[in-house]
Amino acid sequence: MSNNHPRRVAITGYGAVCSLGNSVEEIWNSITHYKVGYKSVPLQDPNIVSRFFGKMEDKPSMKGFPKAILKFLPEFAKLGMAVTAEAVTMAFGHKDELDRCYDPFERGVIFGTGWGSLDEATVEIKNYHDVGMASPFSNLIVMPNVATAAISMHWNLRGYQNTPIAACATGSIAIGDAYEIIRSGRAKVMIAGGGESIRADFCVWSIDALRALSKEQDAIEKACCPFSADRSGFVLSEGAAVLCLEDMASAQARGARILGEVIGYGNYSDARDITSPAEDLLARAKTISSALAQAGATPESIDYINAHGTSTPLNDLNETKALKLALGEHAYNIPISSTKSYTGHLVGGAGAIESIFCLKTFETGVMPATIHLANPDPECDLDFIPNVHRRNDEIHRIMNVNYGFGGSNSALIFASPNQ
Repeated sequence: MSNNHPRRVAITGYGAVCSLGNSVEEIWNSITHYKVGYKSVPLQDPNIVSRFFGKMEDKPSMKGFPKAILKFLPEFAKLGMAVTAEAVTMAFGHKDELDRCYDPFERGVIFGTGWGSLDEATVEIKNYHDVGMASPFSNLIVMPNVATAAISMHWNLRGYQNTPIAACATGSIAIGDAYEIIRSGRAKVMIAGGGESIRADFCVWSIDALRALSKEQDAIEKACCPFSADRSGFVLSEGAAVLCLEDMASAQARGARILGEVIGYGNYSDARDITSPAEDLLARAKTISSALAQAGATPESIDYINAHGTSTPLNDLNETKALKLALGEHAYNIPISSTKSYTGHLVGGAGAIESIFCLKTFETGVMPATIHLANPDPECDLDFIPNVHRRNDEIHRIMNVNYGFGGSNSALIFASPNQ
């Protein structure tokens, strides 16, 4: 199909797991009841300052997945399999229906990660060093694209495949790239998202040593408090999430339930620093403005923004300024919130799970509050929906923004299925 006549892209399924629950409904129910998924978990390593983590104590069952695939999967990839099962079931009811509706070469997967198998690599290296032997599948376990491969194999997705690695912007970049693949006519169905599981002491220390993690030692209200003057870093959490994207015409023809539509995507780089956002704000602002342009939208047409909102001193202030630069004075009129105040930071899965929250806002009319915002930073002066959820039954367009180490920036714009 000509790029002059791009296809519309529907969302027909989603799946997510994190420390708040093993399904989207469990997680969303926790958010609507102001529950958080992280707690104080002091680690044995005295070199690690951070104390609060969103660890998954109740992992989803792997029953039903072939042992031949599971034997070479690291934890983040297992989470990816679980959320894909939820998304495919939601979109198609059963794998047989997916097979009936679409040729294997019309369907693909983009599943990314930030640090992937770093935990498992650390374990296997230690085993090899200590006893001269590690898992014979070590080489496969530590492949960054092992989750993408496993999802492709299990659901026979023989179309476009890719594995973006863009730190905290990974999940939304995966969705945006999948949107472009369908939009251009290169696929009709894409599974897209990301996942992360970082628990081993060395791996946690390697992030903590950058002074990126929360330094709060006692109060959970200050451990993750986006846009607050009390913020000191992000809370590291496990989890994964994906969307099932489809060619709109094909989805409508098969009678699929349309959950929303992707209508805009922006992706530009800071090209400045490996960890700090660019002070000139230009890439973040251009990412937002280009997504708006592709969507044919104006700042005035955006009803809610799910912010990156990491609770780090640098990001939250830079993000506030970038929103003002991109949206002008209307930035003050748009309700904005950070759902990381509930989930913590899923890193490679963050953009995907937050995209799902955008869809749940369409469905329920609930714009989640940014909790723990009792002491707002005066410089973070936009409407960050402090502490109490807000309701609006006329939400038509939502923007989700995510940023990551390496200067990666992404913005997605979703339209309500009721437009």
